[in-house]
Amino acid sequence: MLLRLLAERADRSYAQLAEAVHLSPPAVHERVKRLRRDGIIRRTVAQLDGEKIGCPLLSFVHVMTEGWGMTAPIEALRDLADVEEIHTVAGNTSLILKLRCNGPAGLEQLLLRIQDIEGVRSTHSYVVLGTYLERGPMPELPEPAMPSNE
Repeated sequence: MLLRLLAERADRSYAQLAEAVHLSPPAVHERVKRLRRDGIIRRTVAQLDGEKIGCPLLSFVHVMTEGWGMTAPIEALRDLADVEEIHTVAGNTSLILKLRCNGPAGLEQLLLRIQDIEGVRSTHSYVVLGTYLERGPMPELPEPAMPSNE
């Protein structure tokens, strides 16, 4: 339950979390510290609204490379601010990138940079028209206990 609450909104106070999970604030604080130490909570970040910060165009780009996986030239993509995610995948492509740009011209420039990388054979782009759910991993909530019919 604690992880679910943090995944939904990480800015809740320890007092708010404690009330929701029926523990004391110091106990919740210790649990959160342990979750961070154990790498379960990797980081706490602000999720920015792409449209409001001038990057309304969201797209996914499938990149076909000569070799499989992350090569040194492809790792240079990490330094580009418009690249939000890089995934190596199994299937009809080598990599899937999640990009957020200022518009079609920005996407075109970014695609040119990607296609100029040594080892990139082709790209296939998918421009997002609407987003209805965007979140990280979400732990399941425990099932409520069913009342007995005794």
